[in-house]
Amino acid sequence: MPLQRLCVFVVAVVMLTQPSLALADQPVEVVSAAHVARIKDLTSVEGVRDNMLIGYGLVVGLAGTGDKQQTIFSVQTLGNMLQRVGVNVQNQISTIQVRNIAAVFVTATLPPFARPGLQIDVTVSSIGDAKSLYGGTLLLTPLTAPDGQVYAVAQGGLVLGGYSAGGGGNSKVVNHPNVGRIPMGALVEKDSSLSLAKMSSLSLLLRDEDFDTAKDVASVINKELGASTARVVDSRRIEIADVVRASGDVPALMARIGGLPVHTKPAARVVVNERTGTVVLGGNVTISSCAILHGNLSIQVTTELQVSQPAPFSGGKTEVVPQTQVKAQESPLQVVQLKEGATVEELIRGLQITGASARDVVAILQAIRAAGALNAELEVL
Repeated sequence: MPLQRLCVFVVAVVMLTQPSLALADQPVEVVSAAHVARIKDLTSVEGVRDNMLIGYGLVVGLAGTGDKQQTIFSVQTLGNMLQRVGVNVQNQISTIQVRNIAAVFVTATLPPFARPGLQIDVTVSSIGDAKSLYGGTLLLTPLTAPDGQVYAVAQGGLVLGGYSAGGGGNSKVVNHPNVGRIPMGALVEKDSSLSLAKMSSLSLLLRDEDFDTAKDVASVINKELGASTARVVDSRRIEIADVVRASGDVPALMARIGGLPVHTKPAARVVVNERTGTVVLGGNVTISSCAILHGNLSIQVTTELQVSQPAPFSGGKTEVVPQTQVKAQESPLQVVQLKEGATVEELIRGLQITGASARDVVAILQAIRAAGALNAELEVL
């Protein structure tokens, strides 16, 4: 090729590539899509919350699948209950053998504004070595809060999502038969509700703390109720100082502002569960320019037992000789190239092309985060 044509060709290539290089140097602005949600879905009222209850009880009526003799506390509980009804078996506790009872913990959640007479669901969990709670009935069990006071009592037949059957070394287990529920199985006995009539001020707590969302919530409330009604205290709390001036009382105020729409921008977050290999990525997660090199190395050790048989009349002994083989296999290196502002869809598509498994994705995401290329919060469960 003549020298003049070569020079013209080089200049043309440079001119063609300059625009693309200029575009690559420009920062990519990522705009997070706004979502519309109601104030009642984004916030909760400070002081209006659930309370945890727990109790210890006894499940009876099992078909031989209860606690065995070595579970002493279930037999002791049975003896105490029998003594309450006039049957004294305390001297024979060590000789009692029953298979139809199981010691359990009973848990429940006391909802806000729970009044005496309200029925709530309870969960019953075996704490001994019972095989199954199928067909059992929970005896009257008091449920206490951390303050030691009884707020509810539970009793009733269990509903299980599985069963266990078999014997003599042959058995079949479906789902988890050692945990059951009693729908509406507990009766609230003590009032623990918060008196809203005494609340002159009100604080709303965001479920996910964010300064922008807190500001938007306060702005929407002020637009509805008047200026200076609500103010942002921090990234989670919005305070309404005068409830009476705003809407008369708390129920009327919450009914008025609960359904107001708010435009929110959820924080970019990646949730990883290493135990199950589950990865959940938000749609607004972006990735800076990076290159991912991924390869698998597998080492397999196999031991085969072979019999060494001596020749006839040689006086030797038959020996078992282990033969161990070690095999290492490394897959070819796979490369995924991501540009500035790459989306989750582009990342997943690239990892699928390389054949990465879910657990590989977990390790790759952690490595991307460590390299500073993941523009999101990484939460590991």
